[in-house]
Amino acid sequence: MSRIMGMRGFLTTSVGATSIGVACAAALALPLTLPATAVPARAERTAATGRVDEAAVPGSTRSLPLVPRARGLGTAPEQGLYRAGVRHFSLVGVVWDDPDAELHGRVQVRTRSTVSRAWSGWQDVETHNEEHGADPGTAERSSGRVRGATAPLWVGDSDGVDVRVRAAPAAGDRGDPAGGPDSSLPTGLRLELVDPGDEAPPQGPPADVPRTGGTHTDATVAAYAANTDLVPYGALEIPQLGRRDTEQELARLDGGVPRAKPYIGPRPPIVTRRGWGADESLRESGFIYTKTVKAAFVHHTASGNNYTCSQAPSVVRSIYRYHVKSMGWRDIGYNFLVDKCGSIYEGRAGGVAKAVMGAHTLGFNSNSMGIAVIGTYSSTKPSAAAVTAVAKLTAWKLGLFGANPSGKTYLTSGGGNLYPKGKNVRLNVISGHRDGYATECPGKRLYAQLGTARSGAARYQGR
Repeated sequence: MSRIMGMRGFLTTSVGATSIGVACAAALALPLTLPATAVPARAERTAATGRVDEAAVPGSTRSLPLVPRARGLGTAPEQGLYRAGVRHFSLVGVVWDDPDAELHGRVQVRTRSTVSRAWSGWQDVETHNEEHGADPGTAERSSGRVRGATAPLWVGDSDGVDVRVRAAPAAGDRGDPAGGPDSSLPTGLRLELVDPGDEAPPQGPPADVPRTGGTHTDATVAAYAANTDLVPYGALEIPQLGRRDTEQELARLDGGVPRAKPYIGPRPPIVTRRGWGADESLRESGFIYTKTVKAAFVHHTASGNNYTCSQAPSVVRSIYRYHVKSMGWRDIGYNFLVDKCGSIYEGRAGGVAKAVMGAHTLGFNSNSMGIAVIGTYSSTKPSAAAVTAVAKLTAWKLGLFGANPSGKTYLTSGGGNLYPKGKNVRLNVISGHRDGYATECPGKRLYAQLGTARSGAARYQGR
């Protein structure tokens, strides 16, 4: 994973496949399941989906089909499910068969806490999640495994769930004369119960470094080695650097040639995938890279704000598992995640300093990166620590590729509901998700803070 011919030696053309990326693209045809050796003998398969319910593996995903519920004459269709005494879970979501189908209606859940034994009130689940994901026509999007889905909702340690999914009334239906665009629900609605696992991240360096003949899987070795241009193999965190050390590192990554004026922010600390406890056997093997990083799209996870900062790694593991096991993506969609206390987490595997192609802004995943602030910021203001972390991260990462965080750039649309495929679109270098796709993401209150993030990032770069 060392850099050859400077920073851009490892980057690719068009969809950005390196030799690793090409192998990765081929691997997309393989089933997205755990290797047989990783599945316990007592693992159960759900009757509805045939997917493994990994009872003995740290963390698990349980998929339960929803059932129609009785409704009055003239009311919209509704499906739901009630379960008490299930295996512990901390995050919920609803998925369906067709990733291009939209759920017009309302999804609500209530859960039973394992601590207080009390049921929560009804909570709304964000239904419009189709704007996230791989670009149309890419191998990841057309793998045949991708599903439609709501946003995930973090509910804390729970053992009971009640969910109701109600379609928007059709025009003219009783109680809603205006109605919605469609009174039907997508087919194959299923409730996903995600347990992130409660094992603490490993301490110290991994015991089985590849050359010692250890037992790490190829996926684990590759993920750990992807950052060895910055830190030792298997580091739990990429530590912060001062400005001078960051500029020296930049010159090294550029092949030993210093830039005349290196506009780059000091490298912030970043928790690696090993640091937050990623199970590398879940994701597709290999990595896919794009040519460069010209822009950053800021998101919110829409997973709610009821988490503590000590729980953030568990939230990240849950979102990772939801994206891969429930939604059918090759890896977590975001390149980075930021919690309310300002900690930064490595997202999609492939190396934090590299141009890893994510699945965060449908139509604009090429030559960009996605940063998700953990939480819902439609009406809640993001913390100053989170906004500062976004500024520091973009100042460093965009600086690696010579991008001005307070400037504008052009990206070519891969297709979406705002810009047709092939259109050259002028965007802020630090944009919100809604700038590339018609969506509420990253929420009104976080979107309003992007100006602060831009000016802060430019200042950290020394502009």
